[in-house]
Amino acid sequence: MDKDAGKKRAAEEAAKHIERGMTLGLGTGSTAAHFVDLVGKRVSEGWDLRGVPTSEATRAHAERLGVEIIEPDETTIIDLAVDGADEADPSLNLIKGGGAALLREKIIAHAAKKFIVIADKSKRVAALGAFPLPVEISPFSWALTVAAMRRVLTEQGFDGAPLELRARDGAPVKTDGGNLIIDCKLGRIENPAALEKALAAIPGVLESGLFCGMADMVIYGDEDGVSIATP
Repeated sequence: MDKDAGKKRAAEEAAKHIERGMTLGLGTGSTAAHFVDLVGKRVSEGWDLRGVPTSEATRAHAERLGVEIIEPDETTIIDLAVDGADEADPSLNLIKGGGAALLREKIIAHAAKKFIVIADKSKRVAALGAFPLPVEISPFSWALTVAAMRRVLTEQGFDGAPLELRARDGAPVKTDGGNLIIDCKLGRIENPAALEKALAAIPGVLESGLFCGMADMVIYGDEDGVSIATP
């Protein structure tokens, strides 16, 4: 399967939901980048659109295309957010965070009136967990947070699950907010909503990459077309 073709088709289908005058939540990653390209194309055609990016990379990409970037205030209405996912199950629960932007992604997805996920069809799974679950944590005394995560994961049935501090070139990966990412190799998550809630209760955990009950639609693309899943 040509995954990039699938990503493009999914982004094109999501772009059909854009209307003039919208404020858009712009996701992070290779699939979301195709959607940003389409937003830029509409702006170049004279559409009045504004964007709220979920990462500095997306901000830079959108600005290069001439998309107006705004800093939300309490009155801002995000009409539509579009983002990718690392996995999506039949109930549209997601694992996100492979691009280390999960906290900002969840803030924008939660605020949006409509949240559409776009992905190539390989991201469609029967159960979450084959993709390591990212958890964004504060760098302050981070090892204590990891110890608490191990206790909670044991309580949730993941005793001994490998937890790894995400690193690149020998240094910890830092999010745009200066936080750390712990990747949890859980194998299979039977109750993602319960796990999301349990991890969120740990001091030091800022967000997990579990997005449960948030997606209004998941669009899967392949070289032949798209399929659409709704709750």
